[in-house]
Formats: sequence, C-alpha cells, structure tokens
Amino acid sequence: MSLPEPLRRRLGSFSRTVFTDSHRTGPQYPGDRADNEILSSLPLQMSLYFNVYYFPFWWLSTVVMLHLKYLALSDYFKFILVTAMIITSLVEVIRLYLGYVGNLQEKVPELAGFWLLTLLLQLPIILFLLFNGGLENQPLERAVHTIFALFLTLQVIAAFVTLKRMANKLATHFHLEEHPDFHSLGKEERAVSMAGRAPS
Repeated sequence: MSLPEPLRRRLGSFSRTVFTDSHRTGPQYPGDRADNEILSSLPLQMSLYFNVYYFPFWWLSTVVMLHLKYLALSDYFKFILVTAMIITSLVEVIRLYLGYVGNLQEKVPELAGFWLLTLLLQLPIILFLLFNGGLENQPLERAVHTIFALFLTLQVIAAFVTLKRMANKLATHFHLEEHPDFHSLGKEERAVSMAGRAPS
C-alpha cells in the first residue's frame, strides 16, 4: 500500500522546498560518497519501534481513565476527549506506517507525511491532553501523556534531520544526472590539486 500519486508528488515537492539545503550547489567531491549510503535513522527507527508497543498501553490507560472520570466532566470536555481519542487513534496508525515505510525504504514523501502528521496533529493533541486543566488529569494520565509527548518530540527532531539528509542526497543525484560532466569535472580538479601537492 502506497500513497496516492498526487499526494506523493505534493509531499515530495514540500520536502524539496523545506529540507533541501539551498546554499549548496552540489557535493564538494561527488565521487567520495558511496551511491548506496544508508540514510535511514536508527534513533528514529528505535523510537518508532518502541512507540508501536507503547501506543496500545497509552490507549488503554487513556480509555480507562476516560471511563472513570466521564461523569465528572462537563459535556464540552466529554466531546473534546472522545474526539481527541478517535483522531489520535486513527492518525497514530497512519503515522506509524508512514514513519516505518519512509525511514526504512528511504521514501521522502512518506517520511514527510509522517513528520507533518506528528508535528501538526499528534503533538498538539497530546500537549492539549497533557496541559489542559479542565480535563481533570489524573497522575496516570499525566505520566502516559508525558511519555507519549517525549516520543513525539524525539520523532519530530529525528525525522527532520533524516528528511534533510535524504532531500540533499536526492538533490545531489538530480544535479549529477542533469549535468553528468559535473561528476567528471570534480575528479579532474581533484587530480590536478593532488598533482600540485605531490612531492617533487
């Protein structure tokens, strides 16, 4: 299962705009870096792995606490909590899938979708659940929301760094394919500079 093509193109365009280093015109020495360099992030993958196992515990704890305090909440907060739980549950499944696919298969659009869902949906919802005083949070809720917020913060940072590296590599590949003489020119310049430094 992959993303629809229009969404994939837009996320790819967004990633190139946000994560590509615009000050760089190309690699300093294009032949120095291996073509098969692995760009996936181990910290991101570890965080995703533990998040997959933590999310059911978080969900169960939150549902149990919601059930226990449901009658004490106002109608306004009842609606907000139920809606937040539904949105968080649906988005989390999609988010984790996109994170796994984007990181392990080094797909920029999927990883960008993961990053956006984390930054724009999950993190604000969890921070709202953690810090809103009207929700009458219990100690268990504070603990599970804090751990979840730490996971999300780590994933936002790790995904940003990984996306930046992936987008720069894709931009470099694009420039090298657009200008194949650039690659050979870099080798000639290095050969000349090395010859100049050779002892006589």
